[in-house]
Amino acid sequence: MTVLITVWGASPGVGKSTLCAGLSQRLTDTGLRVDHFREEEILTRAQFSAVADEFQATGTVALETLIAATAEFADAVEASGDHVVITDALMPFVPTLLAMGHGEETIDAFMTDLTEVLARLRPVMVFLDGNAESALSRAVAREGEQWLDWYIDKLAGYHVTPPVADAASAVKYLLRERAVTLGAARRKNWGLIVIERADELSPGEVLRAAEQGLKPWLGRPSHDCIDLRP
Repeated sequence: MTVLITVWGASPGVGKSTLCAGLSQRLTDTGLRVDHFREEEILTRAQFSAVADEFQATGTVALETLIAATAEFADAVEASGDHVVITDALMPFVPTLLAMGHGEETIDAFMTDLTEVLARLRPVMVFLDGNAESALSRAVAREGEQWLDWYIDKLAGYHVTPPVADAASAVKYLLRERAVTLGAARRKNWGLIVIERADELSPGEVLRAAEQGLKPWLGRPSHDCIDLRP
């Protein structure tokens, strides 16, 4: 059975994409067939074409469209024969749902449907936890000051709660996003690995912690929640 590893984090700049690339290479080196689904591919993967079309036409996506696309994706994964799929900030779509103005009750109902669709792929979330403010600073150091303005403007244009107008309010929103994402995964019994203080660790340390936490899923079925404290 394929394992679906979905990587999330407390903030941009916490190291999600770096971890996804590292995990993909490391697992490929062990002989596993790995599909690395990068964050930007949501608009180009064939199974999500209806999502891309709907978003580009209306600026939003119906929950039914997301569920249908995910079911198509699960079908394609099963047909591919890949052992592992690593997704960078994709499922369970919680930030997208928050951006569209959905409340936690709606998100919980959506997660019930999504979990049923993904059950055949054994989903496990790796969550890079840490200080959102520090992680944002890392993102700015990497991308430049203009990136922070772009990010704040993007969040300000969504229907998020609390609303975002500056870096401080962006951090407050990210704390809510974190809580809703982790809460939804725990309530639906997803596999969950939380790597604490990821913003203080080197990429190599984060990779080693993720590999250690993923051993139960890559070696035998498990639905445990593991909180790693490197």
